[in-house]
Amino acid sequence: MGTIGALQPRIRVGTAGWSVPAACAERFPGPGTHLERYARVLDAAEIDSIFYRPHRPATLRRWAESVPAGFRFAVKLPREVTHVRRLRDAEGPLEAYLGLVAELGDRLGPLLIQLPPSLEFGPEPARFLERFRARWAGAAAVEPRHATWFAPAVDALLRELRIARVAADPPRHPRDGEPGGFPGLAYFRLHGSPRMYHSAYPPEALVGWAARARAAAAAADEVWCIFDNTAAGAALPDALRFRELACRPEDAG
Repeated sequence: MGTIGALQPRIRVGTAGWSVPAACAERFPGPGTHLERYARVLDAAEIDSIFYRPHRPATLRRWAESVPAGFRFAVKLPREVTHVRRLRDAEGPLEAYLGLVAELGDRLGPLLIQLPPSLEFGPEPARFLERFRARWAGAAAVEPRHATWFAPAVDALLRELRIARVAADPPRHPRDGEPGGFPGLAYFRLHGSPRMYHSAYPPEALVGWAARARAAAAAADEVWCIFDNTAAGAALPDALRFRELACRPEDAG
């Protein structure tokens, strides 16, 4: 199996979290924690646990120190901001979150704003995104799940704010399966299909998603491909196979 450096520089592949199931252990040899072993093979991971609860700053510093220089963490915004307050009056928890993720230092990648399915686009979400961008200059992606977010005017705002729109699978709307918004970042979140969070992807589906990632890499500065079908242990095998497909020899140059 190849090393991190063999992958196209603009395509990062990982999973939501970094647990190494026993069935995959031989693909992640050597000593260390799950994260240390994981990060010797893959170059990205998504921190979803912060969505549910804050972590101690020392925990994030330890994670950052556990991974190689080329590794990056994407970090989901807390549910207090997105699901409880629904982007309203969220400056306090957002400020606390930004201070916390700063502990990752140069290992910090995109921030992920995953929205509840019932949250429509409107003036308040637009104001939140503007305030968020004024406070955070780094890479960011939003995963909306209401049909009102998939309009040309919303895409135009996201491009202006340099916020990517996630390409999600399974798609919930006609444009949901393709990246949108800011074209400099393409962010794929593959949740498992047909059973979300559980199903493994058949080989032909991985071939298709790898082709989409390579196509996105031709235009974007960076592509993220995160497998979130973790409930039955399918994410890591899928990520490993996807990685092999996304860095075929003819694409390496």
